Amino acid sequence: MTSQHPALARANEIADTVLFPAATTVDTTGHIPRAHLDLLADAGFYGMSAGPDIDFPTACAITETFAAGCLSTAFVWLQHQGVVRRVAGSSLADELLDDLRLGKQRGGVALGGTLPGPPRLRASAVPGGYQLTGESPWVTGWGMIDLLLVMARDEHDNLISAVIDARESDALTVTSPLRMIATTASSTVTAHFTDLFVPAEAVVDEQPYAEWAERDAAGLRFNGSLALGVTNRCTRLLGPTPLDAELAACRSRMDTAGPDDLPAARAAADELAVRASSMLLVRTGSRSILLDEHPQRLAREALFLLVFSSRKGIRAALLETFGARGDA
Repeated sequence: MTSQHPALARANEIADTVLFPAATTVDTTGHIPRAHLDLLADAGFYGMSAGPDIDFPTACAITETFAAGCLSTAFVWLQHQGVVRRVAGSSLADELLDDLRLGKQRGGVALGGTLPGPPRLRASAVPGGYQLTGESPWVTGWGMIDLLLVMARDEHDNLISAVIDARESDALTVTSPLRMIATTASSTVTAHFTDLFVPAEAVVDEQPYAEWAERDAAGLRFNGSLALGVTNRCTRLLGPTPLDAELAACRSRMDTAGPDDLPAARAAADELAVRASSMLLVRTGSRSILLDEHPQRLAREALFLLVFSSRKGIRAALLETFGARGDA
């Protein structure tokens, strides 16, 4: 990890003194304190993806650090980074970017149009913009975000990205927060769109879906830091074990992998988190299954990350690792 960068040093301080001590409470109550997100904003981390001061390796290390502190908090914060990246350099940058970087406006993502197969969220061209219809199954941070980056596909299989208000209406409704094996505190909902009008000036990008899918592999390294973070915390709770070297090797493998190799590298990081959390459970003993203990939380988080932001290549590599045979 890039341990010398001052932003990473500050991230470690926040993770160890604020996020990790509260992580089991966040998990059991299903609530992320607003103060935690405010702290990340005040420390400058909401603008991480749009500033020249933090390079990509350091950004990955910071993400790993926050995930080692509290995965639910890191999960909500990470969605915001996607909004910042899309707005930076777009026609909305002058209007929105400063507030996004400062955390005065906080964002989430609705990626229904990016999922493989027939589009779950469609964009139809209408005078003055688009109408969105369909659903986005996973929208994280609802009630904690102000803006929503929506990605939908049009009839020509182009991916339309737009920024809208994260506010319910007749045309945009959400379910109650989903109850998940982990990160329930992230307030993840399913968003339903019924002819929601999006003006053309809210569109930040249009590109062929095939081109986006090809470039999306780079994102696997960034969000792969979440699994590294879970393993990181497990190894620190365990003390010195051979897992320390495995974690360093996994991190290095993801850092150096090309697009074709990244899914397998990401799968290896996901599998390592499962093994590390399992070792922590066993080493800790019977008290590890109590809900106010870290081992069971970390084990559930590792299972969650086996399928979070997965792709066909990741799934195939994991199934092969777990001894599956045949079509993944």
